[in-house]
Amino acid sequence: MSNFVSTASTSSATTTGRALVIGAGLMGGSVGLALRANGWVVFGADHDCAAAERGVELGAFDDFVDFATLSAAEPLDVDVTFVAVPVLVIGAVADEALTKTTGLVTDLGSVKWTVTQNVKDARFIGGHPMAGSEQDGIDGSTATMFLGRTWVLTPTDATDSESYTRLHGIIASLGALVVSIPPDRHDEIVAVVSHVPHMVAAALMRLATAGAEEHAAFLRLAAGGFRDMTRIAAGHPAIWLDICDTNRVAIVDVLDQFAGELAELRTMVMDRERDKLQAWLLDARVARLNLPVGAPPPEELVEFRIPIPDRPGFIAEVSTLASELGVNIFDIELSHSLEETGGGVLIAIVAASKSELLRGGLLARKFKASVRALSNP
Repeated sequence: MSNFVSTASTSSATTTGRALVIGAGLMGGSVGLALRANGWVVFGADHDCAAAERGVELGAFDDFVDFATLSAAEPLDVDVTFVAVPVLVIGAVADEALTKTTGLVTDLGSVKWTVTQNVKDARFIGGHPMAGSEQDGIDGSTATMFLGRTWVLTPTDATDSESYTRLHGIIASLGALVVSIPPDRHDEIVAVVSHVPHMVAAALMRLATAGAEEHAAFLRLAAGGFRDMTRIAAGHPAIWLDICDTNRVAIVDVLDQFAGELAELRTMVMDRERDKLQAWLLDARVARLNLPVGAPPPEELVEFRIPIPDRPGFIAEVSTLASELGVNIFDIELSHSLEETGGGVLIAIVAASKSELLRGGLLARKFKASVRALSNP
């Protein structure tokens, strides 16, 4: 684990290999470019052959394959498959990939509960990179899409521990910060931080456009703040229909909460409650300034070594516990050396400032852990 140098660490569980990306769009193309930049051989697949061919032209894929013609009798030999298709069809495509390819299978969808309920295989791990742009299609792909961005994994009790650590290492090597969250909790959180913000940006844009119909100079006066807040409204609307369908309960709940915040704000403004308004704005400012950023330097990191009990779901329990406590795991691996006892040891790299918090959480769940500074021999 001493090879950790940054948020783009290459875990000891990570090596270059062969990958398949199903879906030659913005995200699938970016995964392909990022993997190839790290030395991977990447195959692309898409129901639109022209899009897959375009991926080869842009350097996202080494070659493309006809996924429909692959068979379980002769599966495609790859280390990992990334399913980058619309949310409503992720489950079906992931199931097909599990029979038609070797290795791990993960997806890039922003709704996880329905997928993980329908795809129950130890080789499948739900994923969601919290990245993107207003660009459409594979031509908008970039190899740096995931640098410093959060990439959520949603392991379950059925998740194979070796598969999880392998995928964690692959994603970390792309420069992403890997966070593990239970699938249902993921959907609740992204409704707040991703889905509803897009709806709000679209609503603001519609409001401004309505004003512009009466005043020609309306949108010319749009300052930086307005442009920043509404940038995401430029994203392709088609994907949001599926997202609102599959995560509608969480989205509606957050919209109701947001309506309550707006009602409270309206009252403070209308009644000129300056002290309350100042406190309200200050709370928001402090929260915004405290949003987490990248990983600390190596000298501020520690290594946890946690004996693995003989029961399923251990990797999901530890990784999601860390996320619930606000502890980022920057690198992770499983050790099965002869010196270790029992089922091996889970090794995790976290910030030293969070070590006692994580140690306490582990102890509360009867997990023993040894901790040492990363710089120690």
